[in-house]
Amino acid sequence: MSTTIYHNPRCGTSRTVLEHLRQAGIEPTVIEYLKTPPTREALAAMIAQSGLTVREAVRAKEALYQELGLDAEGVSDDQLLDAMIANPILINRPFVITERGARLCRPADVLEEILPR
Repeated sequence: MSTTIYHNPRCGTSRTVLEHLRQAGIEPTVIEYLKTPPTREALAAMIAQSGLTVREAVRAKEALYQELGLDAEGVSDDQLLDAMIANPILINRPFVITERGARLCRPADVLEEILPR
């Protein structure tokens, strides 16, 4: 299985994680998720594999998060996923998938949990 990173080149953490992968001798498949977002099903699976809730995978610091009212009580996981697919900037980053699992590598050292041995 290959390693994949859902990457935003403008994000310092994302760049750091990509560099750590390369320093470990791994040339991952790089998906710039703002240009090529995952499908709703792939996003939901990636979040579940990471052991996160959908809310934990949303980029709450993004102004759009509050503009869309996603911080309101009672917003469902389905509504959050729909918003993340419609507005990929709301997907927190970087997600990395290896043969050992998936993680939201924020902070960057979370990557160590899933680096192939």
